[in-house]
Amino acid sequence: MKNLFAIIFLLFCTIIFAQDETIISESKAAQIELNEEFSNPETTILEPKDFKKFKGLEFYPIDSKFIVEAKFVRTPNEKPFLMPTTTARTPEYVKYGEAHFSMDGKDFVLNLFKSTKPYDEPGYEDYLFLPFTDLTSGDGSYGGGRFLDQRIPEGDTIIIDFNKAYNPYCAYSARYSCPIPPKENDLLIRIEAGVKDFGKH
Repeated sequence: MKNLFAIIFLLFCTIIFAQDETIISESKAAQIELNEEFSNPETTILEPKDFKKFKGLEFYPIDSKFIVEAKFVRTPNEKPFLMPTTTARTPEYVKYGEAHFSMDGKDFVLNLFKSTKPYDEPGYEDYLFLPFTDLTSGDGSYGGGRFLDQRIPEGDTIIIDFNKAYNPYCAYSARYSCPIPPKENDLLIRIEAGVKDFGKH
């Protein structure tokens, strides 16, 4: 009987490990894709002077601690609002839901937003926008906060992988207009995951 329990436990650990490995490999693939986009002259948004010496974005080490399974709470009665940006542009969003999760023994809530303007590209119908700041903002990561791309979950849980956090274009060039993360999405914890501040490693 002890051997049976040992086998079941080992099998359970193996499944969990395999799931973690899959998620971590997805984090790595997202970072590689982002670097390829910046390294390609046809897709880069870097200024010419920065592109000449560009050798790749710097990321925090991938850490499964920053892949959280959050409780997703739909907020259907929200009114659309104009989100402030770094310029006079004010795109219209609506708060779509909340992600509730715990990290280091503390509880956090992040708001997820959906653009009221349909996306031009097909496949983005279920796209949610998650801008945030944290205690690394201006101290390791870009001071203006970072973004995450999320999809509308099918159930009441949503996976947030902070290893996929990326900078707004404004971190690389003043030519762009970028949303400013709302104050309610300021996390009082260091999210040492995702891309670091550009040119300040």
